[in-house]
This record gives sequence, structure tokens and C-alpha cells, in this order.
Amino acid sequence: MIRVNKNTELNAYILLDRSGSMAHRWVEALGAVNGYAAKLAKWGSVRLTVATFDGLDGLQFEVPRDGVLAANWLPLTGQEAEPRGNTPLFDAVGRLVRRAELAGAERTSIVVMTDGEENASTELTQKGAKMALARCRKRGWDVVFLGADFDAFSQAASVGVAAGVTLNTASGHLAASLDVLAARAERYAECGDIAAFTEAEREQAAGR
Repeated sequence: MIRVNKNTELNAYILLDRSGSMAHRWVEALGAVNGYAAKLAKWGSVRLTVATFDGLDGLQFEVPRDGVLAANWLPLTGQEAEPRGNTPLFDAVGRLVRRAELAGAERTSIVVMTDGEENASTELTQKGAKMALARCRKRGWDVVFLGADFDAFSQAASVGVAAGVTLNTASGHLAASLDVLAARAERYAECGDIAAFTEAEREQAAGR
């Protein structure tokens, strides 16, 4: 792997499920995302985008933080996004990938954070979402799937995300999981490392 210096820019994206079932962990989820930004701000040149999604009369896809330098991050709050609706995951994946592709950064990290399975997409099929993420991996981008309080492996596999880069976590441990992902993003930015999660990382994410 080729190591780069901290002047290399990383574009980091979080696709955050805000369906109704996220309500009881929403404050925790936002705190974890803000902690992720704070950790990346210490690394170097990182631009962070957070997109939230749900299904309420069709896909609702909003971008409360768009390419913000992590060093200039303002905490994401519940006044900017609140849980509602269902889970059009395939549609949201497609929207986020198109945004990342338009930016075209060499080092791009994508985290899909959800607590449930697809149930409402109308714009993109499972195959379409899988193809979109395959394009990301072909570019050498890091794609990670984070499941909160549900077994994410089958959902991740349905869109082509390998078990090695799929992480399960639980309420009470979202901050620990995002800490794992921040450290992973730093390694990726420095040397392109997209290895599978280690057992130690999985235990940290699970709060063990």
C-alpha cells in the first residue's frame, strides 16, 4: 500500500437512516456522528457529508452537512433532522453514490448506517443499489455497512457489501462504533487500507 501524507484530502460520507424506528436512538446516533467528525478533524484534510433519508410520500433525502471541512464542523442537531417514515435504502444509496461520484475524490469513504431493511424504494432496485456500490469499490473507495440493533449482514450482502466490512452494533454503543470507523477512515486516507474489520474492532463496536 502507498502511504500518503495528511495533505491528502479524504471525502467522507455518512448515509444516516432516519426512519421512524430510529427515534429511540436518534440523540445517540447524532452524538456518534458528531464524535466521528471531531476525531477526523484531528487527522487532516477531511470533508464530511451527512445525508439523511426516510420514506414519507416517497424518498426524502436531505443533506444537512455537505462537504464540510471536519475542522469547521458544527454539531448536527435534532432540529435539523428527525426520525419519521420508512426505509427506502436502495434509493438513498443511489442518491449518495451519485453525489460522491460527482465530487470524484480519489480517497472516498462511505458509511451506510441503518437499523432496518429496505422496504420502500421506488427509484432504484436492489440490483441498481448493488451496482452503484460496486462502482465505488472499483474506484478503490472504502464502503462500510453499519447495522444498529439488527443483523445487518444479509441486508449488506444484498447490495454487495462483504461481511468483512459490515459491522453490527447496538444502542449504547454507537459512539464506540463510529470511533472504530473514524480510525478506519484515517488508515484508509493514509494508505488506502480497506481491510476487513478485526475481531478487536468488532468487540470495541459491541462495547466489549
